[in-house]
Amino acid sequence: MIRLEKRPQPSRLWTYLTPLVAVIATMIAGGALFATLGENPVTAIATIFWEPLFGEFAFYYRPQLLIKGAPLILIAIGLSLGFRAGIWNIGAEGQYIIGALTGAAVGLAFYPLEAWYIFPLMVMAGALGGWAWAMIPALLKVRFGTNEILVSLMLVYVAEQLLASMALGPLRNPDGMGFPGSRNFQQYGSAHNAELIAGTGMHWGVVAAMIAVIFAYVLLNRHILGFHIRLTGQAPKAARFAGVRPARLILFCLGTSGALAGLAGLFEVSGPAGQVSIDFNVGYGFTAIIVAFLGRLHPVGILLAGLLMALTYIGGEIAQSNLGLPAAAIQMFQGMLLFFLLAIDVLTNFRIRRTGREAV
Repeated sequence: MIRLEKRPQPSRLWTYLTPLVAVIATMIAGGALFATLGENPVTAIATIFWEPLFGEFAFYYRPQLLIKGAPLILIAIGLSLGFRAGIWNIGAEGQYIIGALTGAAVGLAFYPLEAWYIFPLMVMAGALGGWAWAMIPALLKVRFGTNEILVSLMLVYVAEQLLASMALGPLRNPDGMGFPGSRNFQQYGSAHNAELIAGTGMHWGVVAAMIAVIFAYVLLNRHILGFHIRLTGQAPKAARFAGVRPARLILFCLGTSGALAGLAGLFEVSGPAGQVSIDFNVGYGFTAIIVAFLGRLHPVGILLAGLLMALTYIGGEIAQSNLGLPAAAIQMFQGMLLFFLLAIDVLTNFRIRRTGREAV
């Protein structure tokens, strides 16, 4: 028999080894899944991880890594600040939607005016929208002690209903012949999040994601606020003795997380997505949770994890197209990554011991 024995200190080896082992375990389990669906597991895994980078059409898929990775990195950076302090924002998807709606509404309010200040105003509106949506669970937690996990998660469904009503109502394109959805920002130059360098996938969302990574790294390693965040997550009682004010920390972490998620939504709706539509959101807010944990809540780790997750998105689409794999199988494959990550992460704080029958 075996049992888990708590380690005196978390294992640094397993802290860094867990993501790698989780990826390998996901490949093995995913291969088994694809085999049961009648596909060659090696071919399927190679299609997901190899084709986007080195395949025949890699020149097209490589820029997509930045396009799909940027919102994941931006959202995950915000989530990681709260997670490190033990503040669990699970509703980034809702903040992402609200940021897209507020930013898009500002841009459409100026249509058809062409002016340089329209896009910066949209960026500010997107950040404020996400921030305001995140303040709801933050204020409720500070004032009434509610659970931020439940409140932020339920607000996702409220945001989805708002998205549907906006796409069918106030933001609907008046020249769209009755079809749901807003005007296409790709046809409105002053409000379009265009590619900065042609053929690279680089747009303002990618720039914001890189700035967020640097900002988070400096904050966590060179600023007293970052020290308070880490101390609160590791030793809450000690944090109080050190003068940390939990209410302020909750407002800061949830607000920052919401603002970054809102920015991600704005950059997406004004760039790759192009318009507000009923199915605009594709689950980036939830997938970013996997990215945050896969990156060990470290800014550089999140950067790498975001690109890896983007690779599975693109590779999954290629596998669906070339091999005929169902979308549900690809989503299950991506979900396995979080499952194995959490399962193997147990070894960071516990070690496996063999025990005799009498001990059981």
